[in-house]
Amino acid sequence: YSGTFDCFRKTLVGEIQAATGETKYSRSLDCAWLYCEAGICDMYKGTVLTLMRDVPASRMYFMTYEWLKSILTPEGKSVNDLSAPRILFAGGLAGIFNWEVAIPPDMLTSHFQTAPPGKYPNGFRDVLRELIREEGAASLYKGFTAVLIRAFPSNAACFLGFEVAMKFLNWVAPGL
Repeated sequence: YSGTFDCFRKTLVGEIQAATGETKYSRSLDCAWLYCEAGICDMYKGTVLTLMRDVPASRMYFMTYEWLKSILTPEGKSVNDLSAPRILFAGGLAGIFNWEVAIPPDMLTSHFQTAPPGKYPNGFRDVLRELIREEGAASLYKGFTAVLIRAFPSNAACFLGFEVAMKFLNWVAPGL
């Protein structure tokens, strides 16, 4: 999520308004007015930080999943013949490794996107300095335990669903 689009999600939980105490956005539709207030550039606020989170985290996610699948494949068998428990295990661990990489830049992105305009003129560097100075390096991993508890089952199910869908599609339209 970035800029105005992130506003829809954050309005629902009140993150943006919590800092000021002012109720400016009471409905998701109110977020459309951000464009009128701040212009097109604000729609993309935090995009670089989002990419800094998603590119390495996605690489870790899929790399870990494929690596674990190859390790869990019994000798003489194909990776495509993995059992559901092995797929669940590989997918769950892939989700955990994804979030280990993604949480610090995610924290920076959230702080940057919800800050008042102009608070961080140097972008994520200013956010990082302030977070570490005020709350310590551990602040980059706030919510880590909760994310990990959710990461394993949700990503295990996601990859199992993907593998089942691929098998079905290959059965319906082989060689496509």
